Amino acid sequence: IILFMAHRLNNNHMNVSDAYRYFVLRAQKIAISHGYEVINWEETFNNFGDKLDRKTVVHNWLGGDVAPKVVAAGLRCIVSNQDKWYLDHLDATWEGFYLNEPLKGINNTEQQRLVIGGEVCMWGEQIDASDIEQTIWPRAAAAAERLWSPLEQIAEDTRSATSRLSRFRCLLNQRGVAAAPLAGNGRTAPYEPGPCVRQ
Repeated sequence: IILFMAHRLNNNHMNVSDAYRYFVLRAQKIAISHGYEVINWEETFNNFGDKLDRKTVVHNWLGGDVAPKVVAAGLRCIVSNQDKWYLDHLDATWEGFYLNEPLKGINNTEQQRLVIGGEVCMWGEQIDASDIEQTIWPRAAAAAERLWSPLEQIAEDTRSATSRLSRFRCLLNQRGVAAAPLAGNGRTAPYEPGPCVRQ
């Protein structure tokens, strides 16, 4: 198969980058012709953004400086920057999830409307059935509040959100969801005995 592909690329005077671009653009065209929404990871925008169909949604996951470039180019964007909203980054605190601003660096109101949402990602390399819930909760709830609340209602100081998220964490625990305490990094154990809302 590899020899066949190499031969085919040579016959069409294409290198691997050309083949990748051709594949992505062809797949987009087919999907759009069937009425599907097309979402591409940011690598396609970084490598050949000017060739992407204008209906493309770009999933910004690598760098925090990509979303402003995507919307400036007139494309829609989903923000999920890995240094802020990846749950498998166990050193990331709920405060960091809460303070991650998807519209950072985007001051134009029309461009802000092109940021259609965000995604908190959970990869499976560092989890199993024993620890998935406390890896996800309550940090995902902090990001959800960030995404679902108007910008002017987001607390600039996370201390004002602590009691609200703490009560939510306790509610999850009461319903059988093993949500981790707010104090500490992802899937931290309680610091000391005491009521749920103080952990």
